Amino acid sequence: MKLYKFFVVFPLLIFSLNACTSKEEDKGDAATSTAKDEELREYNIAIEKEQAKNRFPCDTISLQEFVLNNYDAGTYLVKFDRTLTYNVPKSAVIYFKEAGNFLLAVIAKSKPGERNIETKNVIGYESSFINLDSTKLGTAFFWLTLFECKEGEFLKLWESEVPIHGGFNRMTIRTWKQKNIKYVELNYEDGIISGHRNYNFFLIDGWRKPPHLIETYAGIAHKRTITNVNNDKFPDYYEYRFSSAAWATDSLYQIRIIDSIPFYWSQKRNLYITDRNPRWFRKY
Repeated sequence: MKLYKFFVVFPLLIFSLNACTSKEEDKGDAATSTAKDEELREYNIAIEKEQAKNRFPCDTISLQEFVLNNYDAGTYLVKFDRTLTYNVPKSAVIYFKEAGNFLLAVIAKSKPGERNIETKNVIGYESSFINLDSTKLGTAFFWLTLFECKEGEFLKLWESEVPIHGGFNRMTIRTWKQKNIKYVELNYEDGIISGHRNYNFFLIDGWRKPPHLIETYAGIAHKRTITNVNNDKFPDYYEYRFSSAAWATDSLYQIRIIDSIPFYWSQKRNLYITDRNPRWFRKY
């Protein structure tokens, strides 16, 4: 009889524990519960729709809704960093017309298997130290994405990954004057080098083809600048070497450039290489 009671009570106990666990999981916040995160985003979008005065096809509210409904969970439309302390940051979207109604957007995807990111944790100077932090805030993968707006619908033409996880600041469309080629500059703060990094997406074959990535940066002892080394259609760069030396007058140190190394794009190897040393190469 006692054995019978054990087999009856034990499964009921397990069921009760599972039910309690499920309830606890349901009580999770938006950072740990995908369902609550999506519910909150839907609510915020609904509020924006009510408050919006000037709507138009493929506006940023529609884009937020498109990302929520068509991308994997934990994917977000990123915002620009604050330009002033109390201003409201705008979505990282640029609208323009060039043989089509285009919009560029910066989208962040959460790493599968980790908690969903919060976009406030991947924007600005403070988030630029994320590579040094064993954080539990999730890992962000940034993507520059080009959409075309056709009859009020979003058509994704391409997306190109940005090889960095935090510190996003701004996006700008620029022109490489030496070859008159458009490129998109994504600027990221980088506290590790006490400066910034630019990820430049060159539209070598026009807007409808995936871009070519080249990285430039500037810091206290780090510098890389765009140049034209071999006069082809691909941008090249100088990578600078620095040295620190004690001043003759006191114990302070001076950081100075001692060399500049030209890297150019090899279409055969799909790498940036230099004639200085055949073993030196860069991906972008």
